[in-house]
Amino acid sequence: MTLFARLIAAALVVAMPVVAIVGLAAPLAAADGPVRLVVPFAAGGPTDALARHLAEGLRARLGRAVVVENKAGAGGNLGAIEVARAEPDGTTILFGTSGPLAINVSLYRNLSYDPLTSFEPVIMIGALPNVLAVNPKVPARSLAELIAYAKARPGQLFFASSGNGASSHLAGVLFNGVAGTEIKHVPYRGTGPALNDLIAGHVQMTFTDVLTAGPHIQAGTINAIGVTTLERSGAMPQVPTLAEQGLPGFDVSVFFGIVAPKNTPPAVITALNRAFVASMADPALARVLETQGIIRDKDVTPQRLTQVMQREIAKWRTVVATSGAQLD
Repeated sequence: MTLFARLIAAALVVAMPVVAIVGLAAPLAAADGPVRLVVPFAAGGPTDALARHLAEGLRARLGRAVVVENKAGAGGNLGAIEVARAEPDGTTILFGTSGPLAINVSLYRNLSYDPLTSFEPVIMIGALPNVLAVNPKVPARSLAELIAYAKARPGQLFFASSGNGASSHLAGVLFNGVAGTEIKHVPYRGTGPALNDLIAGHVQMTFTDVLTAGPHIQAGTINAIGVTTLERSGAMPQVPTLAEQGLPGFDVSVFFGIVAPKNTPPAVITALNRAFVASMADPALARVLETQGIIRDKDVTPQRLTQVMQREIAKWRTVVATSGAQLD
């Protein structure tokens, strides 16, 4: 079946105007093979799951195969490097997160790509909030109570992270800076071990994503103090933000964005952007995003992703310098 025929069939399936679908996929027509959506982390995590849901929607709207490829390693850098070096024809794109697109440029001294100059932005997907959680034995049920408790015990409390330089580590560094506390960092090899020691009471608090923390909060094995985005999370709407509890502007989340190799033609970027916008407008996918706690970004232009990356790079550069973390 020709590409044009596939586009017509896709249009009938998804009940979208034929002209619109052809407009989405036509700039990719000259390239052979499937679209590779590179996920720079291992299969099975929340990033991988979200990418696979998006890929399903893209297949119908682009009229061609969309394959999710996991390229894990070096905090997401290996996948980012592969996409940065790929042909700029729109058939290899990166499902990027805060690490490879904002944090790692400060953590790694010899990064072989630059998030702002090695890619063309396609779309800002949204953000997954973190939640500040404490062991139930900590006598604090609000941010004010936690800060007061920590200030009365400088250097005596500990926060767990999934590793040196991880967003959960840097969130704690940022928290100490804005709250005026001295809570010590304990790095673990992953979120699971960090949560296990929090539940056991070996550490007093942690920052982790709402999706992972949700079941433990519901079970009462950890307590939620506040979510770390500027608006509440749909995954736990009853939990207030840290910003509304007295830390204005405190915004620590994992953002998700799609980028293509530098010099990908503008027409291809536009086609990919429209395909993602159409996919995320589907009610079924919107429900998936809400269930996973993703806060969708209202601005779907490529320029919005550039703005987010610039802001996050500047923010985490300062935090990384304060933490002293370096990974190479």
